[in-house]
Amino acid sequence: MPNITNIRCVLLSSSYADADDPEIKECFPNGPKRTIGMVEVTLDNGVTGLGEGYLAVFAPRVFESIVDLCRPQVMGKDGFDIAGRVRDLRSLCDYWSLQGAARHVIAAFEIALQDAKGKSLGVPVYDLLGGPKADAIPIYGSGGCCDAKHQFLREFDLLQSLGITRYKMRAIKTDILRTAWVLEEAGRRGIQVGVDMCQNLADPPQEVEDVVAYVEAVHALTDQRMIFVEEAIGPDAPEGFKALRGRIDVPVCGGEIITTPKEMIERINNDVYDFVQPDASVMGGISAVMDVFEAARAKGTDVVVHAWGGAAAIMASYHAAFAAGGKLVEYPMLDFPLGTEMIGDQGRIVEGQLLRPTAPGLGLTLTPEMEARYTFDETAVYSCALIDFGPPPDSYWARETEGQGA
Repeated sequence: MPNITNIRCVLLSSSYADADDPEIKECFPNGPKRTIGMVEVTLDNGVTGLGEGYLAVFAPRVFESIVDLCRPQVMGKDGFDIAGRVRDLRSLCDYWSLQGAARHVIAAFEIALQDAKGKSLGVPVYDLLGGPKADAIPIYGSGGCCDAKHQFLREFDLLQSLGITRYKMRAIKTDILRTAWVLEEAGRRGIQVGVDMCQNLADPPQEVEDVVAYVEAVHALTDQRMIFVEEAIGPDAPEGFKALRGRIDVPVCGGEIITTPKEMIERINNDVYDFVQPDASVMGGISAVMDVFEAARAKGTDVVVHAWGGAAAIMASYHAAFAAGGKLVEYPMLDFPLGTEMIGDQGRIVEGQLLRPTAPGLGLTLTPEMEARYTFDETAVYSCALIDFGPPPDSYWARETEGQGA
């Protein structure tokens, strides 16, 4: 079997989203530009594979340092024994990072090895995992980082051009009129709306009562209904999610921040969520997401993969979904030229469905010319020290919702 001959850390930065989007203004203090971090594995058959850890969006130099630490642990070893290489890396990192940053880096290694093995054998990664369960999977548009009507309307236009009928917006508990306006406007276009309540960075997070009051207040203003609420409680409060499920008639989901399949499976078995959202670039790789799918299937819980990183992160989660029979996947709508170029025609969306990629490995392209055009920018990082510019006044949305609804 081919052995690993080189490990390279690749940090690249690309323009991102719209400078006027609230998330960009609040979380990217140096402007609309984002960094991704990848591991490139080279095997002695000359094949390379790419993997990604979501950590680099926030702390690229930390990602790089952990890659440097991990490199000697796998050099010269069998690149096709992916489970063995994950065990090697965990033996190095689990004592000080059983959960958290190192898991993102292990994910990058695992995904890169899956990509290299698929390319070596001339098959897509999902074929390494038992083969695809479908030729296409329904997709939902993930956007809604908006504070102006024209921004929402622009995203609705994009959804309609792709035939996508499900959409996710971001909102907090005070965004009642704004949410009602979005539900109404989307509903007129035949689009259903879920809400990400953005509690992953909230300390302390909102209470169950806050979410119940928000949902009831929005639904009192419109006949349209939310199709889910995501991350509505803090990441370390599974009991809150479970309690919320008994209080509202909207599906409750979460899990993008969970970094081990063990923890997510415990939450599945404890009925914490209506459906879970694992991310291969966070949880330790594609095999970890496959473990979640298996446990969720036994429990009767749906899995909707989270896809919000760069190209390798997104495609890793998509391949897991195709292999495991996922019924819905996330489509990040914010413009990211580097990711779009790397994915190319392997992420086609037709009539609201993601078509099964067909290229060997993950199906990614990264050339020296691309690396030269998307050089790493030290300032292009996501800051969790939020700058709150505040939303438009309620009156901005109230004029649109007045007299509408039930």
